[in-house]
Amino acid sequence: MELLLEKIVVYSLVAILCLVVVALYLRKQMRESNATKEKIVKAREEGLFEPVSLHPVINHNCIKTGACIAACPEKDILGIVNGRATTINASRCIGHGACFNACPTQAISLCIGTEERGVDLPHVNQNFETNLPGIFIAGELGGMGLIKNAVEQGKQATENIAKSINRDHGATHDLIIVGAGPAGISASLTAKKLHLNSIVLEQDTLGGTVFNFPRSKIVMTSPMDLPLYGKVRFHQTNKSELLDLWNTVVSRNNILINEKSKVETILSENGYYKIRTISGEQYTSKTILLSIGRRGTPRKLNVPGEGSEKVAYRLLEPENIEGKDIIIVGGGDSAIESALLLADKNRVTISYRNDIFSRLKPQNSENIKEAISKERINVNLNSNVVSIDNDYITLQEGKDNQILKLKNDLVYIFAGGELPTQFLEKIGIKINRVFGDAILKH
Repeated sequence: MELLLEKIVVYSLVAILCLVVVALYLRKQMRESNATKEKIVKAREEGLFEPVSLHPVINHNCIKTGACIAACPEKDILGIVNGRATTINASRCIGHGACFNACPTQAISLCIGTEERGVDLPHVNQNFETNLPGIFIAGELGGMGLIKNAVEQGKQATENIAKSINRDHGATHDLIIVGAGPAGISASLTAKKLHLNSIVLEQDTLGGTVFNFPRSKIVMTSPMDLPLYGKVRFHQTNKSELLDLWNTVVSRNNILINEKSKVETILSENGYYKIRTISGEQYTSKTILLSIGRRGTPRKLNVPGEGSEKVAYRLLEPENIEGKDIIIVGGGDSAIESALLLADKNRVTISYRNDIFSRLKPQNSENIKEAISKERINVNLNSNVVSIDNDYITLQEGKDNQILKLKNDLVYIFAGGELPTQFLEKIGIKINRVFGDAILKH
C-alpha cells in the first residue's frame, strides 16, 4: 500500500512538473506571439508591413521552429504568431533567401508583389530568356536586386546562353551585355570564362546602380561567388571598396566595357540583333543580356525650374559639398541617407509629400529622428515643390496649401525611378504585372 502511495505521489509530482513546464512554454509562446503582434501593428502604422519587393510567404507546413527568424540577417522581418511564422516589416526584406534555405519543412516561398499591389516584371523563363529568343534578363530588372543574387543570375544566364548558342551566326558578337552592374559584371566574367565573344554597354559607368550610391553609403551584401575571382565574403562594405573589386576583376581579365553608351534601339535582323546607342554606335550580336536596373529614368517632379543645373537626382561626392542651403525632395532611404551625409557641413531641409517617413531601414529611421531632434536637419512634411528658382525654392505645405519660399543653392530629388517599360516594350519584350507570384519555391 505504501509503495502504491509512493508511486502515486511520484507520478503526481511528475505530472505537475510536466504541466508547469507546458504552462511556462505556452506562456512564453503567448508573450512572443503578443510581442510580434505589437510589432506588426507598429509596422502597419509606419508603412513597413506591406512588401515592396521579394519577400517570404509562409504556408501551413510551418512548425514554428524559428529557423527562418534565426537565419534572417535583417531585423524583425519575421516573427511567430499563434504557432506560425509571419512577416512583420516585410518592406525591409531585401531577398537574402536565407529563410527559404533554413526552413526544415519547406514552408517558405519567396514571392514578389501581393494580391493587392502588383509589380511589373518582364517575362522570362527558367533560363532567364524573354519571350524574344536570344534576349535574356538578369539582376534587378528581373526582380533580383540583392548583389549576391544579381551576380548569380548573371552567371547562370550566361551559362545558359553558352549552352544554346550557335557560334556560326554572322554577327560581330556572340553576346552583348547591357548594363555594368553586379549582374552585368558577373555575366561578362562568365562569358570570358566560356570563350564567348562579348562586350558590355553601360549608359553610365562601371558599377551601374552601385556607382550611384553616395560614397559613404554602406552596401549590405552576403558572400558571393564571382566568376574568375572566387569567393567574395563581404557582409558590410562601402561603395569605394565594392567598385575597387569590380575594377580589379574587370582589369585582370581584360573585360571590355563601353561606358557612356546608352542603348537606344534593339532590332532583329538576319537571325541576330542589331543594337544602336544614342551616340550612334552600332553593334550586332546573336544574343543580348539586359542587366539594367529597375529604376530606369529618374522620376521627375515636372515643375518650373527643374531643368536647372543646381538640380540633381543622385548624390555624388557629398564630402565636397560645404556651406550650402540644400533641399532634399523625398522620404525614402536614398533621400534620408543623402540628407544625413550632407547635414554636417550644410543647411539641409527635407521636403516630403506625406505626413510620416515610411519603409525606412531601422538605422536610417533612428538616425533621422536623432538629426531632427538635434535640429541638424529641417523637415517639411506634407509639402510639395511648386517651383525652383536660382536663389530659392517654393514649397506648398499643409492642408491649407501654405506657400513657403526657402533660400536654396542645391536641390536633390529622390522621387524614385520609372521602370524602363517603354524601352522594353519598344524592343517587344512582354511585361507582366505579378501579384504575389512565387519566384523561389520548393
